[in-house]
This record gives sequence, structure tokens and C-alpha cells, in this order.
Amino acid sequence: MLKKSGLLVSAAVALMLASTGAMAETVKVGVVLTTSGGAAEFGQQISRGMELYLKEHPEALGGHEVELIVRDSKRPGGDIAKTATQELIAREGVDILAGYVFSPNAMSIAPMISQSKTPTVIMNAGTAWIPSLSPYFARVSFTMWQSGYIMGQYAAGALGAKTAAVGYTDYPPGKDSLAAFKAGFESGGGTVVDAIPMGGPREVPDFTPWFQRVKDKAPDVFFVFVPAGNHATAVMKTYGDLGMADAGVRLVGPGDITQDTKLQGMGDGAVGLVTIHHYSADYDTPANNAFVKAWKAAYGADTTPDFMGVGGWDGMAAVASVIRELDGNIDGDKAMAVLRGWTFKDSPRGPISIDADTRDIIQNEQVHKVVKRADGSLGIDVIGQIQNVKDPCKELKIGKCAQ
Repeated sequence: MLKKSGLLVSAAVALMLASTGAMAETVKVGVVLTTSGGAAEFGQQISRGMELYLKEHPEALGGHEVELIVRDSKRPGGDIAKTATQELIAREGVDILAGYVFSPNAMSIAPMISQSKTPTVIMNAGTAWIPSLSPYFARVSFTMWQSGYIMGQYAAGALGAKTAAVGYTDYPPGKDSLAAFKAGFESGGGTVVDAIPMGGPREVPDFTPWFQRVKDKAPDVFFVFVPAGNHATAVMKTYGDLGMADAGVRLVGPGDITQDTKLQGMGDGAVGLVTIHHYSADYDTPANNAFVKAWKAAYGADTTPDFMGVGGWDGMAAVASVIRELDGNIDGDKAMAVLRGWTFKDSPRGPISIDADTRDIIQNEQVHKVVKRADGSLGIDVIGQIQNVKDPCKELKIGKCAQ
């Protein structure tokens, strides 16, 4: 049903409009994603989520047509994403922008969308203070503080940890994760004994020297943030190769390090790992079971959605709501009025909403534990839940979140 840079309209809708004389508006949605290079799978997850939502919910557009115009942001530096966004606004005349995998890409476009008043739905980039950069940003994905702060509290409380080390990819989401975990851990009486920047997001580094440094310091827990994908697989391999679990160093982190698409390749060393996250393909709920079933039917039985795929699905639901509520006539300020306070009860991750004040996601955070199933596969069990989590960075008014 979906065609990139093309029109989306069902034959039934077309016939209905012809018979009633109603005029369907064609809404142009510019989509900026990483679709090439080492992070291409991230863009693929989001675009598949968007496609699947439209396929499963053709009625959500209120009879209007959508033209998705996709551009490749390639790397996380921001320059290519900025150029692509400028082209979509100036040359293609898009009504809405969506996507943005990496935080630097979303940050780079803020002045441009403020000037053009183009409503922009962020479907992944998780640095906490991104929405404050422009009144035309709304985020449906997550913030690093939602998982990091709660993981810090959980490590100090439920896990009884007194000391922790933090390893993080050295770019804005990683720095956010460090600050979030540290704040949460210290609020529970814990002490962070080391914080290690571990390379950038583009290439997977050799984690060995950093992990050995942590092993030598022997903290109770080692909180790690990396940008999912092959970084996460390398984290688990290094942790296992160095025998850190046997040495008494417990690995914890956000759900990025147990990404659904990488979980089966992590081996038995991942069993028992505890993370905080907002989605797993293993959630046993009617909405998620239907979502995963539709995903496998559309893209293959050996495929699985992850949190980025859900970001695309939920983000497209938000875009569709704007199109439907505004009857296809998109105005920047009116679109943002729709997005502020927007609620979506049927997300595969559980009920979500967009905070009317901050334009950021409100969602449940789950405590995940990696388990080994009877068939030998790895899975995620939910062992705890924190409901309706707003971004703690903004709630506590910390750093740039206080501006």
C-alpha cells in the first residue's frame, strides 16, 4: 500500500470520494532516516513500522492521501540530515517531517523547522532536551533519562548495589545516559566510581580496554549505553569474554543493549541481564501480539520488530491523527495543538501520550530480564513496571532540561 515518494490511497477510498464529490488532500510527509551504512537497519525498522501502520489502518487518514518522501541521513553527524531536511522543506514543500534516528540529526534541524513552522515527529532520537530546541518538535520515542534514571534507582534499590561504573558512547545520548543513571543511582545512596566515554556511534570500537578497566575496579554494577545494533552485540561479547559476571560485576543498562533484533546472537552470557526499557517484541498483550503477527506476515517469519519499529508505528499514528483532525489541511501551529496531549491507547508498547507542556513522550517503563526459553531461545520477561513516566530530566529541571 505504501510507496516511497508516491501516493497512498486505497481504491475503496478513491471510489468513495468520487461518488460523494469530496476532495481528498494529499499530505506530503518528509521522512529523514538512516537508510545506508552500518545503521541502515535502524532506518529500516522505523520505515517498516510506518508502512505497517498505514497498511493495517487505512482508515486512520480520514480519507486523505499521503506522499512519503524519504531521504537518507546516513551518519549521525547532522550535516547530511540538515541538508536533506532543507531540501524537503524548500524543494518538496512537505507539510510534516518525521523520522530522525540519531540525536545530532534532530538537533541540527531545529532552527530550520522553527523558521518554517513545520511540525516534526521524532521517532527515535532520545536526548532529553531535544524538544526544547523548537516548538515544532514532538517526540513519540523515548528519552535516555526515562530508562537511565530509573535504572539508577533500581540498581541502588532492588539490586542492592552500592558502587557503579558507567560506560557510554561519547555523543549526546550517551552523555545523557551517564547523567541520568548517576542522578538516579546517587538518589538511592549509590556512588559512581568511574565514567568512561567509549568511542563514537559510527564505528563499533574494541570495548576490551574499557571493560577491563571496570573489571579491575570491581563495582557492583556496570551501566552501559551504546546505540543498539552491532554495538550491543559487541558489548555482550566483551563482557562474556572477560568473565565479568564471574568476577561479580553485574551488567545493567537501557533496553538498547538487549535489542530484539540482536538478542538471539548474544548467547547464554546475556541470561539474567536486567535492563529498563519501554518495549520488547515478547510483550504478551493483545496489541503487541497483533503487531508482531502483522510484522512477520508483512516482512517475513524470521524478522522481528524492535523499539525503533514501534517508534515508526506510533509516530505514523501521531501523523495520521494530525492529518485526520486537520482534514488534510496542515498548519504548523494547529498540528502542534493536535500533538500536544495526543494519546494512543493501542500502542504495542502500552498506552502512550505526548506531554502537553514539553511535547515529549509519556509511557510505561518496564524492568526486563533476559531469560532462556524451553526451546533454547532467549527472551525478555517483564519483572516490574513503572507507569506513566514523564522525562525525569525535565521533571527535575536538570541541566539543559531546566531551560
